[in-house]
Amino acid sequence: MVASGTAELDRPLLIYDGDCEFCRYCVDYARAITGAAIDYRPLQQAASAFPVFSEQDYRASIRLLEPDGSTCAGAAAAFRTLELGGGNRGWSRLYRASPAFAAVAEWTYHRVAQHRAGVYRVCRGLFGPVLRPARVDLTCWIFLRLLALVYLAAFGSLAAQAPGLIGDQGILPSADFLRAVAAEFGPERFALFPSLLWLDASTATILSLCLAGCGLSLCLLFDRGTRWVLPCLYLLYLSLYHGGQRFLSYQWDILLLECGVLAMFLPAFPRLGAWLYRWLLFRFMLQSGLVKLLSGDPTWRDYSALSYHFETQPLPGRLAWYANQLPDTVLQAGVAFTFLVELIVPFLILMPRRPRQLAAVLIAFFQLAILGTGNYNFFNLLTLCLCLLLLDDQCLRSRASSISVRDTGSAGRAAAWSQWLAGIACAVYLGLSVLLLGFTGNRAVPGPTSRALLFWSQPWHLANGYGLFAVMTTERREIVFEGSRDGESWLAYELPYKPGDPHRAPGWAIPHQPRLDWQLWFAALQAPSQNAWVGRVTGGLLRDSGPITALFEHNPFPEAPPQYVRASLYRYHFTTGAERRQTGAWWRREYLGEYWPTTAWRLPVERVR
Repeated sequence: MVASGTAELDRPLLIYDGDCEFCRYCVDYARAITGAAIDYRPLQQAASAFPVFSEQDYRASIRLLEPDGSTCAGAAAAFRTLELGGGNRGWSRLYRASPAFAAVAEWTYHRVAQHRAGVYRVCRGLFGPVLRPARVDLTCWIFLRLLALVYLAAFGSLAAQAPGLIGDQGILPSADFLRAVAAEFGPERFALFPSLLWLDASTATILSLCLAGCGLSLCLLFDRGTRWVLPCLYLLYLSLYHGGQRFLSYQWDILLLECGVLAMFLPAFPRLGAWLYRWLLFRFMLQSGLVKLLSGDPTWRDYSALSYHFETQPLPGRLAWYANQLPDTVLQAGVAFTFLVELIVPFLILMPRRPRQLAAVLIAFFQLAILGTGNYNFFNLLTLCLCLLLLDDQCLRSRASSISVRDTGSAGRAAAWSQWLAGIACAVYLGLSVLLLGFTGNRAVPGPTSRALLFWSQPWHLANGYGLFAVMTTERREIVFEGSRDGESWLAYELPYKPGDPHRAPGWAIPHQPRLDWQLWFAALQAPSQNAWVGRVTGGLLRDSGPITALFEHNPFPEAPPQYVRASLYRYHFTTGAERRQTGAWWRREYLGEYWPTTAWRLPVERVR
């Protein structure tokens, strides 16, 4: 339709009902997107100047008048306004290309228009009193700096332990592992275990990769070369992950790898990257709750899980002792809160900004509670970083107004080929993550195509399945290494963070992960035949291997190694308040027998340094 009197317009004009709070609310949003490209006037001022429509028509729906005389109304006017103002052009194109979509859009528009007051109240509750475009440039910039700190902690922590864990004289040398993989898989090994360590897996190379990771983490922290640093960090950690065997087989390692993949979207496509991270956090939290339900574990079903958790978790902190003393009703309420955060709150992540903010607060509180009572290295810190991406610049700007974010580009200015590449990568990622979500708890059997996709993508950890503490451990067993010169009197090798001496208070390790301490927690729950590497530890202690003894906090034989070493198995319990006041001990323990048999060193031993 051509409107009389529109020739004088120098830019498109949107006319709306100025008496309608919802109309003003939406126009404020549109004005923030289009800027000066579109003129906005209430019908109370503009209707008389443009009488082509009646006042009733103007009140029924918004009207867009263009300088060439063409007009449109309703949903068509809303989409066209965004298109002319430089906003999302996809809706307008879809409207013109699909009559079915156009009909649905207009029906929806008029239904909303008939209930403006109610819709306005709902929108204020979901989006806040002022509706603004969700910018995430500042949010993503801060997230990448925090991710740099997590990377720095991960690489730095591993560098301090790698010689004793996977170095040439370590417990499970990467070089030996990769030679075995090469013999088993041949050329296929490069696809199944992608790693720079195929070039060289010596201790020096492993440490070089760790130190390179630390250096690149600092580059990312100070926003230097972000676009090329991000893929390098991912490749370095992936290389160490495959060489680390069971010592890098934890869920936080694969979570960091998946975060590293998604981080590559952020510099050029911040909004897309932010939404992919939200989808990751949704899956991570929801799967953590689903595995607890699907496992059938009785402690989760009767709400008694926390009565065991604080005592039996891998590396409890000092506050865990106090939490373990809480009344059963409080601990049961904690289980209920866990289910709330892991099964209900994740759906708030997929909703508008205010529900997302509530999700960020609840998940952050939950992570802080875990962080305060247990040592999960950078795991909780990384999850807290993900919570940041549930917010937006409008929420953060008043709290971080001094931060100057450099222009990192946007999807709107990105080359066409990069947009296509990002779209393909996004589709692959979403497809894999949906498959993994569908197979949570192994309740569904993947078909041949799904198995093939997951098999070939799994070594790269583009997307992963998650779920912690599906079955609650109800008894704490600990492996304690002990040495003796005469086979009668035994002295313990103390690890820095796992329970040992009952009088020693639980320690604090975050963000460091003592990987031998952690892996021994799993070994104590399994048979010795499943953990032959424990024998490598006893052998290293007999040889007085410097890299292996460096993993321990206390070596009771500093001058010369013992003649005998064994690994004993103990059952540990937190003391009660009365017991601690009486004895000063944090733990009480009982000897269960040998986990690894006594090993004797019959020949003279030279110290290995």
